[in-house]
Amino acid sequence: MSGQALPYGHLCWAYDDPAGFTTRAEDFLRSGLAAGEQVWYVVAGSPGPVRDRWRDLDLFADALSSGAAEVHTLDAAYSGGQVIDPAGQVSAYQMAIRAALAAGYSGLRVAAACTDLVRTPAQRAMFARYEQQINRMMRGEAFRAMCGYHRPTLGDRAVAELACLHPEHNVTDLLFRLYAPTAHPGHAVLVGELDPASHDLFRAALEHSELRPVDDELILDASGLRFLDHRTLVHLSEYAQQREARLVLRGCSAGTVRLAALLDLPGLSMEVTR
Repeated sequence: MSGQALPYGHLCWAYDDPAGFTTRAEDFLRSGLAAGEQVWYVVAGSPGPVRDRWRDLDLFADALSSGAAEVHTLDAAYSGGQVIDPAGQVSAYQMAIRAALAAGYSGLRVAAACTDLVRTPAQRAMFARYEQQINRMMRGEAFRAMCGYHRPTLGDRAVAELACLHPEHNVTDLLFRLYAPTAHPGHAVLVGELDPASHDLFRAALEHSELRPVDDELILDASGLRFLDHRTLVHLSEYAQQREARLVLRGCSAGTVRLAALLDLPGLSMEVTR
């Protein structure tokens, strides 16, 4: 995605150069101002340097004066201390969205440098759950977000754990994405490729998604899935059985259907729609 216009929605941006992330974040926020949204830039350090720079940029200078643009610290924007409270943070953003709409904005857009919130495994586990909860919330709210992760600090594996839960990311060697397309707690979208190298990461992504059966059914939209191997199907079957549910792989290829039939896996159902 390097060099391309930033898409709207929920983005993960892994970066090596903090200045490069600032440029991307400001492009993302500038689009929000053009769309009539209130925008927040959430920074790890003092907000002062960003505010000082924005006062010399016409669009941001005017937005700062009017309240359309705000700069916040991580501590101010994210509650729960060092380990985030996923549900509490979603509620906090919902309140901020309501305030933005009440003030006449078309929605709220946030770019956040999140590295300090995901440094440890415990932090990442809770933040990953938050990422999926915010995916669900965004389907019914006027909210867009860009999450920035400093790759040299976190390492490639930690970044991948978080990036795969976003509808959009810039991690070129990450082959799949798993994210919620609606507020439905038992529904997720699976995009890309799943091969032996992805098994551990995929298992972690499923756990972080915290899918909850509705009418004893879980649904994975696989219409954007190009490939998966037999071990992935076995894991999906086990995942469904552990939750006493039927997992429907919707929109899968005819080849995947044939493979699943040969394996005869309990708890797994295939639907071909292409």
